[in-house]
Amino acid sequence: RQPPSTRPLGERLCSAEEATAGSGTYTRHGFVFSSLAGCLEKRSEDSGPPVVSVVRDAESQLLPDVGAVVTCKVCSINSRFAKVHILYVGSTPLKSAFRGTIRREDIRATEKDKVEVYKSFRPGDIVLAKVISLGDAQSNYLLSTAENELGVVVARSEAGVQMVPISWCEMQCPRTHTKDFRKVARVQPQFLQT
Repeated sequence: RQPPSTRPLGERLCSAEEATAGSGTYTRHGFVFSSLAGCLEKRSEDSGPPVVSVVRDAESQLLPDVGAVVTCKVCSINSRFAKVHILYVGSTPLKSAFRGTIRREDIRATEKDKVEVYKSFRPGDIVLAKVISLGDAQSNYLLSTAENELGVVVARSEAGVQMVPISWCEMQCPRTHTKDFRKVARVQPQFLQT
């Protein structure tokens, strides 16, 4: 077993004949590449070629990638966009929060011109969103909730109670029965944070 050495993302590790691609790697054009930055591990199987995998360093930071579904918390809203902090990529918590923006036109897939940010999100909401482009100079990720599965998953009412979704655009406080507008996510079980 060779000593671990840190490999950058996308490094060509070996040819696909020499080894099988394990976790943290992928095969392309007959070669095995690392799909994340971390330590290279080679494990010999009893039969067949060894398996190479790349294991993330405990210190290295997972970064939101285009197309990734992220869980974020709304910090502030205005008439044009919502500012959020990205907390999870998939089900992996981030060590430090990244800033993201959900623009008004990226909130819904239909009737984009009728969307109002304050009827979609409120500060403190927990939102599932998809990364549509990587950050600019202020490291701001552009996010979208324009799919049925994306949108608000957890919201608290004025009374401080977790609200219950009653439609794709409304949530209700179980204590006061007050209704609030939200861009509600139709949550798929694999995205629910316990």
